[in-house]
Amino acid sequence: MDEWIDYYDSTHTIYASKLHRDLHFQVVASDIIGYITAPNAVVLDYACGEALSAAKVADACGRLYLAEPAPGVRGRLIARFARHTRIRVRSLDDLRTMEEKSIDLVVMNSVAQYMTPKELDTAFAVIRRLLKPSGRLVIGDILRPEVGMIRDIIALLRFAATHGFLRDALIGLISTALSDYRQLRKRIGLKRYGKSEMVAKLAAAGFTAARAPVNIGYNPWRMTFVARHALDRTGAPAGPG
Repeated sequence: MDEWIDYYDSTHTIYASKLHRDLHFQVVASDIIGYITAPNAVVLDYACGEALSAAKVADACGRLYLAEPAPGVRGRLIARFARHTRIRVRSLDDLRTMEEKSIDLVVMNSVAQYMTPKELDTAFAVIRRLLKPSGRLVIGDILRPEVGMIRDIIALLRFAATHGFLRDALIGLISTALSDYRQLRKRIGLKRYGKSEMVAKLAAAGFTAARAPVNIGYNPWRMTFVARHALDRTGAPAGPG
């Protein structure tokens, strides 16, 4: 994951335009809010990126933790939300020392594809320790093995046509094809999971999970999963299998 962290900490061209970037974060924030069930909920956005619309999420909950591995991005988050009393910025390492069973909702969106399976297992273990027994983990934007890049392109172009930046999206696709992102994706690859594979991986980490009807974000060909603590026969949270 380190090379991807370095990429996202650089001046990259992953978004076709400022409008594309802003709309992306607005859609993700709106979808996250849909998973918040109480105004006093404590929410953790794991590897949140720039999180430009995090203030909207924070307004819908009691406390929002933005955990981000890239130091440059994390610095911008600290500056951007310095005056927002409900938002706290953390590194991923900081999560290991946070209070156990203190989080109601963890969202990991568009992150798993950049992690090795071992890194993802480690993240699940940290998250499971933090989640309250009644808490939920929402893992969004999971890439499916049988769905290729052409679907990502179609999803982007549909989104762009709907929101008025189609020309920028077409230019952006050409730029991306020639960019460091394309080269990095070709060299390292992105991890993909089938539905049963992700459910099994979560089960091994001590969760029960099911695929959500709708993915977080604008790509309908990717998957979102909702996971909870697995319970033993007494109804208490069971340890990882």
